[in-house]
Amino acid sequence: MHLEQRVEDVKLYINGEFVEARSGETFKNISPFTNEPINLVAKGDSVDINEAVLAAGEAFRKGPWGSMKLKERMKYIDRIADLIEEESEAIAKLESLDSGLPISQTRKMAARGAENFRFYSRMVQARMHGDAYQVDEEFMNYTVYKPLGVVGLITPWNAPFMLLTWKVAPALATGNTVVLKPAELSPLSANILANVMQKAELPSGVFNVVHGYGETAGEALVKHPTVKAISFTGETTTGKRIIKNGADSLKKTSMELGGKSPLIVFEDADFNNALDAAVWGIFSFNGERCTANSRVFVHKSVKGEFVEALKARVKNIIVGDPKDDETEIGPLIDRGHFEKVSGYIELAREEGCEVYQGTVPNRLKSGNYIPPTLLLHAKNDMRVCQEEIFGPVMAVIDFETEEEVISMANDVDYGLAGYVWTNDIKRGHRVAQAIDSGMIWVNSQNVRDLRIPFGGMKASGIGREGGHFAIFEFYTEPKAIHVAIGNHHIPQFGKKGRA
Repeated sequence: MHLEQRVEDVKLYINGEFVEARSGETFKNISPFTNEPINLVAKGDSVDINEAVLAAGEAFRKGPWGSMKLKERMKYIDRIADLIEEESEAIAKLESLDSGLPISQTRKMAARGAENFRFYSRMVQARMHGDAYQVDEEFMNYTVYKPLGVVGLITPWNAPFMLLTWKVAPALATGNTVVLKPAELSPLSANILANVMQKAELPSGVFNVVHGYGETAGEALVKHPTVKAISFTGETTTGKRIIKNGADSLKKTSMELGGKSPLIVFEDADFNNALDAAVWGIFSFNGERCTANSRVFVHKSVKGEFVEALKARVKNIIVGDPKDDETEIGPLIDRGHFEKVSGYIELAREEGCEVYQGTVPNRLKSGNYIPPTLLLHAKNDMRVCQEEIFGPVMAVIDFETEEEVISMANDVDYGLAGYVWTNDIKRGHRVAQAIDSGMIWVNSQNVRDLRIPFGGMKASGIGREGGHFAIFEFYTEPKAIHVAIGNHHIPQFGKKGRA
């Protein structure tokens, strides 16, 4: 049964207070399940972004955050994690309501949100130190890592709470202040986190949230000269625009963009495990995940059996109310995205695919539901195999040789993730190293290790997040300090003069 709940209207969070947008404007937050309004959201623009950036800058330069001792700062980070954990069930329910994700999955995302803060508390305390080099008896040279200042975070609408904590946690733990522009299609998560920050009594201005649209609020954040870095997760075209708009102020950028990830099943793979991984990897998160294995390459010798097993799974996947514990696929984020994914399924038919789908119960027709879908007899050069669909749609492609499948896996603009299934360990390593992707799993689904870099090659992004890559390569700057500890030669220009 769908649990209806009243949700308060969402305001901006600037300088430690919840405030209306300066314009007084709002926009409707629409339910993916009913396509009815959930609540109203304050519509921030460049004026609100400027206020948030000024507050963040003041908190960094003159407030306690920029000069706070590490252990004191980590007390706040740990407290935030505790509060997220305490509110985890409420977070899971609101996240499911807002995004259409099944609650069985949003519960795990809420737990991951708390762990993101705990992880970076541990990581910063253990690893945020520089190197020291002594040069004979003359010099001691060492490095320290300093926070950037104000950083702008632009987060996506798929798995919003988990992904925004993935950015906010390292940004705050390393001593930066934050202006967050969340996706307008899933605003509740950022509001939840703002409430958590207020309960944690985070100093005013350290964390700010400006809701609004990308072309107004987002663009103003990217162009603001005080903002030192932009971390963005989202669609590749938007990422390119952000890089261009941030260039004039020489911002650091981290771009986590789209994907069209291959999953390769060799003839000697563990059949059932590969099947489980292939199905989960595309149909979890409602198919709205950048690392989804949207292209599944199956060796010709096992293709027939594997396709029949996929069909059986697709028919059995539970499409339902996202608030039901048993639901495996919920509605897509909004009607526009529903139309986009539906259009790709029609295109697949035009390109010659056999489209095999599960069913959506009639009682759910008001929601943005796409049934789990297989595109059979697909060819790698089809548009549906080259372009990111970002829905519960799997293209199945056959292959004969290792060389052939590596070539097809790499023959795409994207390079985010990849999955290789084989019991030949040499081949597993060989193929994993040959695929042009930032992350590869061998004989596994997407199991995250927070210490490992997350990011892609080619059109899938620039830079890496996660582990020490976030704290050393993005959210801080290294400073080299050279100290003379003994006498050393200094050139003496101008001492003698002309003869």
